[in-house]
Amino acid sequence: MARSIQATKTAVKSVPGKRSKKDDPKPTRRAPEVEKRPHRYRPGTVALREIRKYQKSTDLLLRKLPFSRLVREIVNQFTQDRFLDADGSNNLRLQSSAIGALQEAAEAFLVHLFEDANLCAIHAKRVTIMQKDIQLARRIRGPFGGLA
Repeated sequence: MARSIQATKTAVKSVPGKRSKKDDPKPTRRAPEVEKRPHRYRPGTVALREIRKYQKSTDLLLRKLPFSRLVREIVNQFTQDRFLDADGSNNLRLQSSAIGALQEAAEAFLVHLFEDANLCAIHAKRVTIMQKDIQLARRIRGPFGGLA
């Protein structure tokens, strides 16, 4: 077996007046600055958070003033002739507690209607509530909407 001489690495000596490549400062390239996009949650995460928030709370979801206006408008339609003043304005007054009770009842009715509509959507193997689910829920409930 023949022996071979291994090539030894010789140390590179620096020559005065010359700079090595390591010493040469090159202008470093910066990565192009990319606009940082705002953080986005995955689809459905915010919806689930809102569901939990509204299920914890007991406060009313409809605003009081628009609901009060709606109630007064409906009351005025039903009582146009009966409670008119001499100047032709309606003098029928409503207590704030009566409007509050109507709002509580209306929101409870809507919550139960959406619960039933959700069951109809699940029965149809869907997740999204559609108009036909609400119509079916109202039809199943009957003429009084489950209030009788």
